[in-house]
Amino acid sequence: MRQGEPNPISISRHKAPRLPARLRPMLSLADFERRAERHLPKSIFGYVSGGVQDDLSLNDNIAAFRRITLRPRILRNVAQRSLQTTLFGQTLELPFGIAPMGFSALVAYDGDVVLGRGARAAGSIAICSAASLTPLERVAAEAESRWFQAYIPGDRARISGLLDRLRRAGFDHLVVTGDVPVAGNRENNARNGFDAPLRFTPRLIWQGVTHPRWVLGTLAREMARRGMPHFENMESVQGPPLFSRDLVRSKIGREELDWDDLRYIRDIWPGRLVVKGVLHPDDARLAQDCGCDGIIVSNHGGRQLDGAITAIDALPQIRAAVPDMTVMLDGGIRRGSDVLKAMMLGADFTFVGRPFLFAAACFGEAGVAHAFALLRDEIDRDMALLGITTPMQMREVAGPD
Repeated sequence: MRQGEPNPISISRHKAPRLPARLRPMLSLADFERRAERHLPKSIFGYVSGGVQDDLSLNDNIAAFRRITLRPRILRNVAQRSLQTTLFGQTLELPFGIAPMGFSALVAYDGDVVLGRGARAAGSIAICSAASLTPLERVAAEAESRWFQAYIPGDRARISGLLDRLRRAGFDHLVVTGDVPVAGNRENNARNGFDAPLRFTPRLIWQGVTHPRWVLGTLAREMARRGMPHFENMESVQGPPLFSRDLVRSKIGREELDWDDLRYIRDIWPGRLVVKGVLHPDDARLAQDCGCDGIIVSNHGGRQLDGAITAIDALPQIRAAVPDMTVMLDGGIRRGSDVLKAMMLGADFTFVGRPFLFAAACFGEAGVAHAFALLRDEIDRDMALLGITTPMQMREVAGPD
């Protein structure tokens, strides 16, 4: 280093406020999961972290990214880097957002609103889940969320009722999950004592007793402030309560949903329409033919069909099938390099789920902000090391031969 030159190690592109001591050990997204395993009752942690059956797809989602290698370019001027990404005409500060996750308010206090606020503060988006325990109206008003993920009922009258409710709340991006005609075989839930609605069993009570911080800081706090949580957003009316001795979760006829229903939704929904759960190129073409604005390539986080192809492995063929469509990806992203690999193989945007919910569970909105910062800084650093200045340049210079 020449005399008078600054030490590059001391330079930071993102001068963030000094972290609270409790967040300093969180150096990667994986650290939030390890912390959440201690913080949450086994049944709640298992519901979020688990997959189905033998967890083949769950584990392969992460392993698939690790099999992809990168070829960096050197001696390129990368001083002016930007993570800004355009999605449906909107400029976002980051190429990733938060995927929809059910039961967020059971895992983290006011989880749906916390995730939405954290995404908005970071200049990104969070998708509100139909399986959330927070009324979608609150998420729209308090987190300014405009993306909603729906488990669409197989009935036209119920579909139109739900869409009317979404419009009144201010949502303008509808994500229709297409890969859940029936619930997956989540054996881990049965082993851990998780059910929906929940029942006060001796095992569940013991898990609460041994995790007092979660009981007092999340469950009791939620019930004291807003009463018994309910399944709020499956349809146009409120669903059953979270805790019940004899009620069962409502059945909404997803087995009957087909492409004709999606065409009907396209006819009556004025906003952006996205289909989530696409893994086959032919389904991507069908979504485009139905008038969808975009698709999310996803195997539902390994929580539906065990052994399903991973999203990142399915992505190149799907990108080739619909070259002019907005293609997003969800599943298995844990590092900034994973986001860039997805962009390299054809994704226009990416979503990350579990790590952000674990961050919210342990640290609230500050944890979500820190998780965003960690992933943002990893992407920024990796872009410099790869010799690029924008994420979309991954398709031009950073791919393998």
